[in-house]
Amino acid sequence: MITTKPGAQGVRNITLKIIEEVVQKRCLLYDKTGEEHYNIISALHKSMRDSDPDAAIYWVARMLEAGENPLYVARRLVRFASEDIGNADPQALQVAVAAMQAVHFLGMPEGNLALAQTATYLACAPKSNALYKGYQLTQEDIKRWGPLPVPLVIRNAPTTLMKNLDYGKGYKYAHNFKDGYIIQEHLPKELKGKKYYFPTDRGFEKEIKQRLEKLKAKYKESI
Repeated sequence: MITTKPGAQGVRNITLKIIEEVVQKRCLLYDKTGEEHYNIISALHKSMRDSDPDAAIYWVARMLEAGENPLYVARRLVRFASEDIGNADPQALQVAVAAMQAVHFLGMPEGNLALAQTATYLACAPKSNALYKGYQLTQEDIKRWGPLPVPLVIRNAPTTLMKNLDYGKGYKYAHNFKDGYIIQEHLPKELKGKKYYFPTDRGFEKEIKQRLEKLKAKYKESI
């Protein structure tokens, strides 16, 4: 009955005919705050992660047909695009955000296909959790070390006093170097040389990995 259009004053009029149509429909087992809610969103997430577009579109439909808030589904798709695909297909996040915007613009039921399209796209995209794991590593170090100071060399120096305190001293501007690349330390001294992001060999991330390896090998020098 939520799809019943409101009248001129914004009131939805529920008629006997509408009630009869609703009663005749099979009630889908779904609780927006209970176990089945989390079971189904888990099924959607794992179906996309395992590159199964058929299951992905089915679980999206199960949620929407049961009356789930379409924006909740959209939020989960946006999260998945970064958590399980990331830079293996950077366009995945754009597709997911576009679906969220489409739902805002179209509403339901017209927005259902945008969500279904996105779920199948994400399911078929190359997968990587390198960003997810990298962020977890940074969280661990932030918790361990606390708010470490920014290295002087990469601090902003808008005033004379800051310059006298060596803010920005020795900073090398990457665009002044060949390939627009320079090796210099950007992390706090306690984390010098620490690695967080490990690109995979899948999708576009493979190109990222090869490019970084090529640049580091070409311009390898002591930091």
